[in-house]
Order: sequence, then C-alpha cells, then structure tokens
Amino acid sequence: MITRHTTTQVQIDTVALGGNAPILIQSMTNTNTEDIQSTVAQIIELYQAGSELVRITVNTEKAAKAVPEIVKALNQAQIKVPLVGDFHFNGHQLLKKVPDCAKALAKYRINPGNIGGEANTQGRFEEMIKIAIQYNKAVRIGVNWGSMDQRLVAKIMDQNQQRPHPKSNQHLIHEIMLISALENANKALEIGLPKNKIVLSCKMSRVQDLVAVYRALAQQSDFALHLGLTEAGMGDKGVIASTAALAILLQQGIGDTIRISLTPEPNTSRTREVKVAQDILQSLGLRHFIPAVVACPGCGRTSSDLFQKMAQEIEQYIATQMPLWKQHFKGVEKMNVAVMGCIVNGPGESKHANIGISLPGNGENPAAPVYIDGVKSMTLKGQDITQQFKKILDDYIQTTYR
Repeated sequence: MITRHTTTQVQIDTVALGGNAPILIQSMTNTNTEDIQSTVAQIIELYQAGSELVRITVNTEKAAKAVPEIVKALNQAQIKVPLVGDFHFNGHQLLKKVPDCAKALAKYRINPGNIGGEANTQGRFEEMIKIAIQYNKAVRIGVNWGSMDQRLVAKIMDQNQQRPHPKSNQHLIHEIMLISALENANKALEIGLPKNKIVLSCKMSRVQDLVAVYRALAQQSDFALHLGLTEAGMGDKGVIASTAALAILLQQGIGDTIRISLTPEPNTSRTREVKVAQDILQSLGLRHFIPAVVACPGCGRTSSDLFQKMAQEIEQYIATQMPLWKQHFKGVEKMNVAVMGCIVNGPGESKHANIGISLPGNGENPAAPVYIDGVKSMTLKGQDITQQFKKILDDYIQTTYR
C-alpha cells in the first residue's frame, strides 16, 4: 500500500486532487485556442481517451475570448472536463481584460519565471492571484527550469559565491526551483488564496533532477503536487523517461496529478500521452482503467504465433468493449486476463488471473485449458479458440460484475 504524501485536497470544478482523491491524469491541447472548433474537438478527444483535466494555451486576447465559447460548446456536447488556462507573460492583462475567460476556466497555470518584466513580476503575480480569489479558482504555480525567474537566479548565484563551499550548478538549479515554488506559494497564501486552491509543480527534463526536486518539495511542504517530466521527447524515449521519473515518485507517495509531455509525431493524435499516464498508474496499482492482459513474451517453445495473435485480439476486444462494460459492469476495470503461450508458466499465470488460457506451445493441436478464478474449468479445442474465449469473457463479466 502506497501512502500518499499530500493531505491537502484541491477541488477543481467537479474533480478533486490531493489527499485521498485518485491521482488525476491531465493533458494539453496543441491547437490554436483561437480556433474554437479545432480546440473543442481535441479537448473532447482527450477527454474521451481519459484525460480528467485539459490545459489550453491562453496567450492572446482573441484566445481569451474564445475560452467561454469553448466551454459553452463543451457543455452543449455534455463534456464535463475542467479546463486549465496556461498563462505566460501577459496572463495578468488577459484575465483583467476578459473576465468571462477568468470565470470560465477551472484553474489558472502561472509560471513565476515569465509572468512579466522583471521589475513588475511580483505585482503581476499578485494581480493574477487576486483574480483567482475573486472567482474562487485554483492555481497551479508551475516552475520550469527552462524559464526560471532570472532575478532569483542572480540572487542565489551571488549567495553561492559567498559560501565556503559553493554548490554545483546542478544543485543550484534544484535550489532555485524549490525556492521559487515555495516562496510563490507562500506569497499566494499571504495574498489570501487558500491552501486548498494551490497546486505546485517543478518541471525538469532530466529524470534524476526531477526526482531530487520533488523529493525535496514533498519534504518541505504539503501542497498538492503536479508531476511531469517536461520536454520528455518523442516516441519510446519520451515514454521511458517519463515512466522512469514518475514511477519513482509515485511509488513514494509523491504526486497528485500527472501529465506525460510527449512530442507527438506530425498529424498524429495527442491521446497517446493519456494512455501512457493510465498505464503508469495501473502498473503501479494506483488506479485501474481497463482489464489487464498478461501475456508471455514467447521463446523457443512457442514458435507458433497463435498465442501472439490471440493476445493481440483479446486486448483489442477488451479496448473496444470497455466503454460499454464501464457503463454496466462496476469494477470490470480491475479484471485480470492471461493469454499464455505454453505449459511452463501458462497454467500458473492463468490460475492467478480472473480468467486465463494456456496454449500448448509448439507442434501440438490447439487444446488449451481455461482457468476461471484459479480453477480449471474447461479445455478449448479447434480453430476458433479465440472466439470461444471471448464468449467466456463476456459470460464471466455479466455474472461477476453487476
């Protein structure tokens, strides 16, 4: 059992994060927010994939004016997903100029490092916090090592030079990130924003840096925390780096909401980052989204590709059926299914699953025992084993999950 770090719970419209609430998955659109139709379509796509918060860029007055229209369109489509406004440089101006945008958003994301000109940074931060208080909105104070507060950087660097044993640049960056997040969070509290309206993040693009900063952040505060490896990269590299970083922290109870910042290939769906986030949480046993299919990797005893094709087809079948199952069969997402390739580990893995099938391996007629809740229940034979197994799955779900 993983003990969560954060006891403070933040309410963001219809969802809660922190405390005993589930760890939430969020994503971000990459459409031009001024393009209402495209932005609404992508938000719906992300929401249907499982994103529980969606962040949108709000960088121009036209984009700010589009936000209420986007929310209106989502309401008409009966899509209830909180929207987070991503503000940089001019957020204080946009929220004042377009109050309907300030009201429509569920949360504001403020980056203390680039909220405005250096001389006015603190005043502009205070403006945005006061608007959040006025409209009872949550705020993520999101520090990013690619856009750190240069005044703070200069101050800490000068202090470091006065130390008998100066810290390395890497440790200085960690210190600056931590100080920026905590000082701004405390400033927001002083201005009057309640603790249960504050989420912190310290985004880094290297795994060990991210782990070090969030461990320190968790030790020194009880604010709700958003996790994400920023600029994680494209494809497998981004997936692996994000998984490595987040798995370490989540296992230690650190993190209340997560995002996987994958670089999508051109003209591809943005939803892969949502699926990866779900897989991370489910692999750690923190949440369940879809029945898990266990399948062996194959070896010299399984040169036949029957079990590979069957495992793939069963996974696809479950994914296709899941929207319907989720509506009618409570708890089905926790089901475990095993599709194994030979008699070495096949029977054992099948017994551990709710439903498992153990194919015979090489050079044998298809004759596969099926185990239901640990008990051998039947043996399937013939060329339509996959279809027979699907029928067994359907029957089991209808009688077990009601």
